[in-house]
Amino acid sequence: MDGINPEGGAPQIPVQKSDEEWRSELTPAEYQVLRQAGTERPYTGEYWDTKTEGVYECRACGAELFTSNEKFDSHCGWPSFFAPLAEGTVRYLHDRSMGMDRIEVRCANCDSHMGHLFEGEGFNTPTDQRFCINSVSVRLVPKDSGSPQ
Repeated sequence: MDGINPEGGAPQIPVQKSDEEWRSELTPAEYQVLRQAGTERPYTGEYWDTKTEGVYECRACGAELFTSNEKFDSHCGWPSFFAPLAEGTVRYLHDRSMGMDRIEVRCANCDSHMGHLFEGEGFNTPTDQRFCINSVSVRLVPKDSGSPQ
C-alpha cells in the first residue's frame, strides 16, 4: 500500500493536467482538497450522512471509486467506506503530515486526494477498514438516475 508499481518506480497516472488546468476546472474548495490534500470540516460535506444508493466518482476525473454498498456510518463526519469499488481504483501513500502517521487515499486515475484509510478501529464491517473520504472529492451518481447528485 505504498503507491508504487509492482514493476518499480512511480505509478502510471492516466489523467495528468497542469496546475492551471486543474484550477480552471475545479472550484476553490475542490482544488484545495483534491489537488492540495486539504480536508473539509467534519459534518459539513454533502455526502457524510447520505443513504442514497449509487456510485461515488472522483470529482476531478469521473473515475468510479466507491459504491453505496460499501458505505457505512462511522459517526466521524465524513463519508466512510469499508472498501473501494475495486482493487486498483485508488492508490495509497504513506502520510506523515500534521504530526500523524496515516495512509492517504488517492484516485488512481488522476492522483487526486480523496481522504485517508484507517484500520483496526473495530467497526463491524467485512474489512475492519475505514476509508474516510472528503465529500468534495467525490460525486454521487444515484443508482436510478444515471446523473450526478
